[in-house]
Amino acid sequence: MESRQKYRLRLETCIGTIIDVHKSIRFASENQRIMNQFEALRKAVMDMDMAHVSEKDIAMVEQATNALLCEYAPVFRKATQCPIYVDIRH
Repeated sequence: MESRQKYRLRLETCIGTIIDVHKSIRFASENQRIMNQFEALRKAVMDMDMAHVSEKDIAMVEQATNALLCEYAPVFRKATQCPIYVDIRH
């Protein structure tokens, strides 16, 4: 797979993960507004010219995604939320 395709896949995976986490959170009052913004971001990535994206850019997005997931860890540790994925995806 070409590196530009890998970059797009990695970006899509980060965005998809964030969307899935937000879908599973039931208490967020602005959840729909946030979801709309992430869906718009997902669509923008599809149109993005990956020739202008570097490994460093992708690493920053992945780092930000991991940091966000760490912020949500206490919510899921309380077991007040259901699992994000019912089955193992990969």
